[in-house]
Amino acid sequence: MQYFKPESPFYVGDCMPFFHDGMFHLYYLQDENHHHGKGGLGGHQWAHATTTDLMTWEHHPMAIPCEEDWEGSICTGSTFYHDGTFYGFYANRMPDRIERLSVATSKDSITFEKQHPNPFMSPPKGYMPQHFRDPFVFENAGEFHMLVSAAVADYPLEQRGGCLVRLVSKDLKNWEVTEPFIIPGDLKYSLAVPECPDYFYWNGWYYLIFSLHGEARYRMSRQPFGPWLRPAVDTFDGPTLATVMKTAAFTGNRRIGVAFLGSRRDDKDDGERMYAGNAVFREIFQYDDGSLGTKFPAEMIFPHGESLDLPFSALTKGASGSAQSIRLDALEGLEAAMLDNVPRNVRITFNVQPQAPTADFGLLLRGSGNFESGYALHFLPYEQKVTLNKQAISGVTGLDQPFTVEIIAQDDIIDICIDGRRCLIDRCSELVGERLFFFCQNGVVSFKSIAISR
Repeated sequence: MQYFKPESPFYVGDCMPFFHDGMFHLYYLQDENHHHGKGGLGGHQWAHATTTDLMTWEHHPMAIPCEEDWEGSICTGSTFYHDGTFYGFYANRMPDRIERLSVATSKDSITFEKQHPNPFMSPPKGYMPQHFRDPFVFENAGEFHMLVSAAVADYPLEQRGGCLVRLVSKDLKNWEVTEPFIIPGDLKYSLAVPECPDYFYWNGWYYLIFSLHGEARYRMSRQPFGPWLRPAVDTFDGPTLATVMKTAAFTGNRRIGVAFLGSRRDDKDDGERMYAGNAVFREIFQYDDGSLGTKFPAEMIFPHGESLDLPFSALTKGASGSAQSIRLDALEGLEAAMLDNVPRNVRITFNVQPQAPTADFGLLLRGSGNFESGYALHFLPYEQKVTLNKQAISGVTGLDQPFTVEIIAQDDIIDICIDGRRCLIDRCSELVGERLFFFCQNGVVSFKSIAISR
């Protein structure tokens, strides 16, 4: 299921993982032609797959389908279990573009029945009618709470009222609107509605996840209702990469995040990112201070064979080594080495040993010529930044110390895990070269234990 998508013209949209009684459920929006279904309303439906081990998956019939003409889209929501019943809370996008809340129930988590009235709630007074979606339900102290993506209509700061409004209930049927749970604000966008919320308790901390323009952010607190603290790095895979990540528990006190990697228009590397694409899974882990990191789930790393023995070439005087170990002495300029005959679909692992001060080092993936082209993976210790193609993550500490790198290249996807704690992914469809370049500029770096396998 890593990088999974249904057969065209269908794609994976917003993901809604859920864990119950040893079973990991992936509910996701099955998208048709990148949100163009039903005249642009989306036409989304809840698709469903399950696993107990993250390796063997069973796909089920559509969990919550579109069945009525007025159902423009079965939008994102959440699954909640209580007293023998599974509740699928979601939003309907109606032909008038107004979003209203609905619920379907199930006894087996597979077959859901829509409840009446359907929808059961419209946008409340004081909130913009076109923003009322993505319900997430949790329980605290015997009371049920629902977080809904919304926007305050008359907020003191112009167009900065995007919020998660909180509803409360005693019976999961009758809901009362209370004060906003959080109004995160945003200096970059004029109206940033926090979408696709996720809320959970884990090892002494409460976590709140929401996405602003597709970028998943998180807050943390020792208390169930805040105050919500922003960590130094409050994102997961970075902007426009793994979109609207939500999480669920997993066996062994683990936590798994699932997002989607949007397709690019016209399959161009610089093309516009479109809604929906492939599923992307991450294992979420917890630092001692409660902040979170991401890595590849071990069970979902693609099977691979023995390491290939590839031809090595030192392209400059400061380069030396072999297919398994490369050293680049580049104190005053740029040095590079090359491995040839690298498969398109491949797993690459290595250890990095930089010597301070080193400004910039990395790889060109799917390269051609003598350093002519390739997808650039830059490690920038001074800036605490890693870039891949046109994407970047910041706040990556420890790039001036030894660390590990794992790369999965699968079709048009290149996925990177840095030191088992930060991930970076992008679509890279245009270049098809078979050369892998290692480079360093203004510094000294060694790449050790290089292993490349199909």
